[in-house]
Amino acid sequence: MKFSVVTPNYNGARFLEATLASVAAQRAPGVTVEHWIMDGGSSDGSLEIIRRYLGPDTFLLAERDSGPADAINKGLRRVSGDLVAWLNADDLYAPGTLVRAAEALAARPGAALAFGRCRIVDEGGAEIRGGITRFKELFFPLSSRFTIQCINYISQPAMFFRRSALERAGLLHTELTAAWDYEFILRLWRQGGAVRIPGGPLADFRWHPGSISGRTFALQFREEWHAASADAGRWSPQALIHLGVRYGIVGIYALMAARRNGQAK
Repeated sequence: MKFSVVTPNYNGARFLEATLASVAAQRAPGVTVEHWIMDGGSSDGSLEIIRRYLGPDTFLLAERDSGPADAINKGLRRVSGDLVAWLNADDLYAPGTLVRAAEALAARPGAALAFGRCRIVDEGGAEIRGGITRFKELFFPLSSRFTIQCINYISQPAMFFRRSALERAGLLHTELTAAWDYEFILRLWRQGGAVRIPGGPLADFRWHPGSISGRTFALQFREEWHAASADAGRWSPQALIHLGVRYGIVGIYALMAARRNGQAK
């Protein structure tokens, strides 16, 4: 089975090497990994790190882009693997993740995507926000198109999809600021649904103040609600449930941000 992984990067040298190493470690008997690294003009030493990993199956495209979604799209246009994913330059794969994803999708030939558990970690790699992670995992046994329209419980670093489904669903919508991954999931789901990958965490999502989710969480959940409303219908039960979820989660995140700001003073 051939995997293609796309990594967008712009001045992400601080965490980049760990990310690239976690992708390189996924190569195993029966799993070929093609890695496309899309650098948007970094000036922090990222290119020196990337060049150490280049090889027959690892490629670099260094050119300006309009943001991470645009960079990912450039990579998605180039992938040749049967299965595809993207991993941001501050996130990590757990050992054996791509083997597990390939096995889950092989067991469900009709499924468009697969997903599983994902930890949230801080800048030092320690797990944080375990309550949020456990809350999202409560929806795993109830996974369906209806459920994903009500709440986004899929963590993008732990999501994998078929290239054939990508070709039918289309690329990421670059006009979105923070919810282009969720909107893409909704379109992917229409191409055959999803299968859950059992077992332990597949990836680490690194949360820090400079990350997109750290800077723009209110906008992210507004965009997610608009995406769910467009997919399910503005006055559908799913859209109304999602609206309640949106305000609840944004309220919790706002309280957490206020607490952090108070502790920083």
